[in-house]
Amino acid sequence: MGQQHEMEFPGAPLMQTSGIILSDVPRPGIHRQRPIMLWGVASVILLLFGIAYFESLEYLVTQWMEDDNFSHGFFVPVISAALIWWRRERIVAAGIVSSWWGLVPAALGLAFYVVGDFSTVYFLQHLSLWLMIVGLTLAIAGPQATRQMAFPLGYLLTMIPLPQMLQSSVSASLQLMSSSLGVGFLHVIGVTAFREGNVIDLGPIQLQVVEACSGLRYLIPLIALTLLSAYLFQNRMWKRVVLVASAIPLAVLLNGFRIGLIGVLVDRFGQAAAEGFMHAFEGWFLFVLSLAILGAEMWLLERAGAGSASDVDRPGPRSGAALSFGPAAVVAGGPVLACIGLLAVTTSMSFHVGGRDRVPPPRQNFVEFPMHVDGWQGEPVVMERQYVDVLRFDDYLLANYQGPGGPVNVYAAYYRSQEKGRATHSPKTCIPGGGWEIASLDEVVVPVGPGGESGFRANRVMIQKGEQKQVVLYWFKQRNRVMTSEYLVKFFLLVDALTMKRTDGALVRLVAAVQPGESEGAADQRVLQMAAAVQPLLPAYVPD
Repeated sequence: MGQQHEMEFPGAPLMQTSGIILSDVPRPGIHRQRPIMLWGVASVILLLFGIAYFESLEYLVTQWMEDDNFSHGFFVPVISAALIWWRRERIVAAGIVSSWWGLVPAALGLAFYVVGDFSTVYFLQHLSLWLMIVGLTLAIAGPQATRQMAFPLGYLLTMIPLPQMLQSSVSASLQLMSSSLGVGFLHVIGVTAFREGNVIDLGPIQLQVVEACSGLRYLIPLIALTLLSAYLFQNRMWKRVVLVASAIPLAVLLNGFRIGLIGVLVDRFGQAAAEGFMHAFEGWFLFVLSLAILGAEMWLLERAGAGSASDVDRPGPRSGAALSFGPAAVVAGGPVLACIGLLAVTTSMSFHVGGRDRVPPPRQNFVEFPMHVDGWQGEPVVMERQYVDVLRFDDYLLANYQGPGGPVNVYAAYYRSQEKGRATHSPKTCIPGGGWEIASLDEVVVPVGPGGESGFRANRVMIQKGEQKQVVLYWFKQRNRVMTSEYLVKFFLLVDALTMKRTDGALVRLVAAVQPGESEGAADQRVLQMAAAVQPLLPAYVPD
């Protein structure tokens, strides 16, 4: 026992520990097991991701294919993967160590998944997918190595479409801004033009700046491309900030210039200049021009100030460091298995929430809604198919009611189940179309009953187009609640889906035009009277 015994393999270096010298030559059996374990874990992760996020990914790909604002989404995962491969040596040099910190984003991803499904918000499920990816990366690689992948992982967010409410709000603002810039450009070159909301009046011809021409389809891809360019080519943080920030005003200004250019061509050559190939060519030409301007800006920034490229964002020299870091041991560690467990819980939740039964109480169809209400005589109107396809409701009421003080248009859209992609649309996102502008927006109390004791709150919007004015009153009837906030609607969708297993609801909107010689107060009174008459009838058609 007093002598040390040596175990030698020909040509192999020896390691001595606790009096025993061991060879570091790996055994063939271990070599065979490691790839099997890696492929097995990877297959399980991909399978769980595919099952849990199938519906979310399907919607995401559909958006990339159908929404020009996010058509660049197909390239983003490829770019992020290429950036990670580009930095692989720095990632390995930082040290691949599994970390329990990965559970934080993974758990948050699980929470976002549940909330996103019950509140019918795809955006939250997309964020859940991203958080799960970040959580697994952090659990496998550890904080130091994940920090080296911060930009590629963050860049994945540019492929996620904005929430519909936010996108519609931004688009509406950009429409008005682009319309104003387009008219300003026409005035500068001497073309007579007037603007009414999103409609540009050229005299014999009127141009409507629709949502597709808001400039958002330039802005979002341009920001994604500028972020990538700033990361790859600029050598100082302030230069990157300047480059990315400049993309926003550049996209808005060029879109305004494009609208003005269309106005000039229409004024010279007629309506055909705003349609077909010419319209598409103008859009592509302006986008290429914006890329050229950004390229020139990058060239100038590259020469501004001194300094070489940041070491943080450039790949290190090829040192020949081994890329073998015992991945089998890492993926089999506790943090990774725990994250996979959370992903498995998310997958099981997808079966639970996907198979739940959401059956609203019985209701009457809007076709049975009375056309004679408290002295108001109504006439039903058939909605055009193109609007029906966009709104995707299950039942609707659209009628013009004539009363002692004048007409009121009544519209209600009922959704049997407000699943993702099928929910009530706020009038605020639709009003700017057709040249209307929102002059004021506030809440009012609609008195119901003999003394008005059972009144409810509704949104009152004054809109105008030139000399025309209309009073719009709208509210959301969601199960047994009457609400004015779109965000509260989403919150109670989550609550009621969990507690009542229901997501049905409706939007109710009334419009009264301010007639010649009539005051706004008279139009207000008319629409309030109609709202007070309609609300008590709604529970039969929109169940509490």
